[in-house]
Amino acid sequence: MAQVWIYSILSVVAVSLISLIGIFTLFVRREKLEKFLIYSVSLSAGTLLGDAFIHLIPGAYESAGENFVVSVYILLGIVVFFMMEKFLHWQHCHEAHCEEHPRQFSYIILAGDTLHNFIDGLIIAASYLVSIPVGIATTIAVVFHEIPQEIGDFGSLIYGGFSRMKALFFNFATALTAVAGAVIVLSVNSNVNNLTQFLVPFAAGGFIYIATADLIPEIHKHTETKKSLWQFATFFLGIGIMLSLLLFE
Repeated sequence: MAQVWIYSILSVVAVSLISLIGIFTLFVRREKLEKFLIYSVSLSAGTLLGDAFIHLIPGAYESAGENFVVSVYILLGIVVFFMMEKFLHWQHCHEAHCEEHPRQFSYIILAGDTLHNFIDGLIIAASYLVSIPVGIATTIAVVFHEIPQEIGDFGSLIYGGFSRMKALFFNFATALTAVAGAVIVLSVNSNVNNLTQFLVPFAAGGFIYIATADLIPEIHKHTETKKSLWQFATFFLGIGIMLSLLLFE
């Protein structure tokens, strides 16, 4: 159990530090940044779907006593993530400067990020309770998703009137809630029966929703042949990364 704690805490701390990536966008031209992001988004979609279908869902069915319950939990994950995005205006903006976020939404963005990062912590810790390889796979999927999201959030907060330092501080503060989520799962797991049997398929449903509802529509915005081919390549690379982690199980 000590190993699970170490891996989980190190993983959520690493994910939290990604929130500071916004500082690097200050030294990169917007055109170059957006060129990078369109491929980062497709890589993220591939890793999220790969983790959901290659690691989380098979692991959930393997440990569950009833397949119907797993399917319900997956569906619940999709529904809950949809509701959070709908009612908290949880926008996954993947542009360096997203004009869809008016100033009054800045604090709503932070509220949504706080909840989102807390759930990331729950998911990562629950994945490590299944096995170390599944936890690593989920951490990688979360990391690849966080990079474009955190860059977008940083840009949105700057656009909403935050100073650069204030945007970095609040982005990092909300990211630290992932640590709280992980600690809660690891602390109560021994006292709450079948906690991972709920959280793992729930996470899979959330990953499927993010990839299909948020990321793939972003990918479709770019129709140039060369960009599309590179997006296919990075999308399948993300799936390939998840497949390769099966070698360590």
